[in-house]
Amino acid sequence: MFKEDTLQDEVILITGGGSGLGLSMAHKFAELGADIAICGRTEKKLQEATEELKEHGTDVRWYSVDVRDYEKVGEMIESIVSDFGKLTGLVNNAAGNFLSASEDLSPGGFKAIVDIVLHGSFNCTHHFGNYLIDDKREGNILNIVTTYAEDAGSAFVLPSACGKAGVLAMTRSLAFEWGTYGIRVNAIAPGPFPTEGAWTRLFPTKKFEKKYLQKIPAGRYGEHEELANLAAFLMSDLAPYITGECVTIDGGEKLSAGQFNFIDGLMGRGKLKAIFKMMKKKG
Repeated sequence: MFKEDTLQDEVILITGGGSGLGLSMAHKFAELGADIAICGRTEKKLQEATEELKEHGTDVRWYSVDVRDYEKVGEMIESIVSDFGKLTGLVNNAAGNFLSASEDLSPGGFKAIVDIVLHGSFNCTHHFGNYLIDDKREGNILNIVTTYAEDAGSAFVLPSACGKAGVLAMTRSLAFEWGTYGIRVNAIAPGPFPTEGAWTRLFPTKKFEKKYLQKIPAGRYGEHEELANLAAFLMSDLAPYITGECVTIDGGEKLSAGQFNFIDGLMGRGKLKAIFKMMKKKG
């Protein structure tokens, strides 16, 4: 699908790039010639991911930072530009999520997710955008949202739904506002793609997983390579006229609306809330 030099001369930062879909995208970008910066909060995970990514032969570096900290994010962007000589792309992938009845949410739990998802994406985007504008450079921003960010929302994941909806609004707002600077801003809305972190927090039993699969017309979960290919396309010169778009990749799952609404039919509300509390203790 791609030439080996499709992303050559690009330097791309992936937040939450030490594992899961972030790492899968980093592999694809490096495979296509991009130099890679990954960031996150767990140094060991970042170090291991960096060693993996070096197999592609491009420059790969990791940065330990909490994207919720605006000043630290600014320092990271400065370090990346100093280390690589430039920064051309940003993928806002860092996120958090958990299942909870909304009446049982704590203010801290709500804030934690919204701070990572919405404020973290803004912090990285704001610093990166200002770097591009000040240096008169063009660049690409890709935000990873969700299928429930746009229309239906979703029960039991209220903080994520609110945060991701905000990121989608930011995507479209900045695509118009920053288009004059040659900055493209797009989003991908993935359906269910198995990752170790998200799967344990959102799919506690095989019954949950089996029920969820029934609402996907394609009859299967997504493969990381499929999302990584889409991300590479949107970050490349193959898509120079695409901006402000949110591309859904979910095997048709969005058509059933409300990603976690199905849970309510599995059992009584009391038992459901007990399972949520058990999952929270494990996390």
